[in-house]
Amino acid sequence: MENNKKINSCCEPANKNGAKKGFWPGLLMGLLPHSACLLFIIFTILGTTALSAFFKPLLANRFSFYALIIFSLILTTIAAFIYLKKNGALSQSGLKRKWKYLLTLYGVTVAVNLALMQIIFPALANWRVGVNASASLTETIKNNSQFTLKVDIPCAGHSFLIIQELKSITGVNEAIFRAPDVFDVYYDALKISPELIMSDGIFKEFPARII
Repeated sequence: MENNKKINSCCEPANKNGAKKGFWPGLLMGLLPHSACLLFIIFTILGTTALSAFFKPLLANRFSFYALIIFSLILTTIAAFIYLKKNGALSQSGLKRKWKYLLTLYGVTVAVNLALMQIIFPALANWRVGVNASASLTETIKNNSQFTLKVDIPCAGHSFLIIQELKSITGVNEAIFRAPDVFDVYYDALKISPELIMSDGIFKEFPARII
């Protein structure tokens, strides 16, 4: 009877709560590799230039997001291994018992990465535009020259970096991102030209063309 009691107490909670337990580790594994990107965005929004510059090289590499996704999946696998070992489930039968936990763990990790790259970071790219009053934005558009860039970014997640780089150029008064890779640039033609804007170093890593 004691053996049966041990088996039940080990298995039943995992079957009932495994998926719930897998959500929070999956969320953490998805967010943790992107912590530098999130800090870069936070410091940029707060105007802390020195601190944001510290994290900028990470985003400036076109393969950074792919590397971060791989890193998050590695962390998820390590977390899954530790969980399975702790619960005596490092076996084929153990995997069958814990499938809900593993599915939730990996599912949430992938979902968080996709949300950051396709929703969160692109939304933050235009955050300052949304904060500005529509009248102010209309005035900027009215009083500036405009051209549209198609930038070779691997994913929409890099849009925030491109926007910030464009806005740092003297003479560029506004830049708006349109998914998946289009940027509307509003500039003072007396101060700068499209050719000079496109000569910025960021476009060596992410080639761009006027459309």
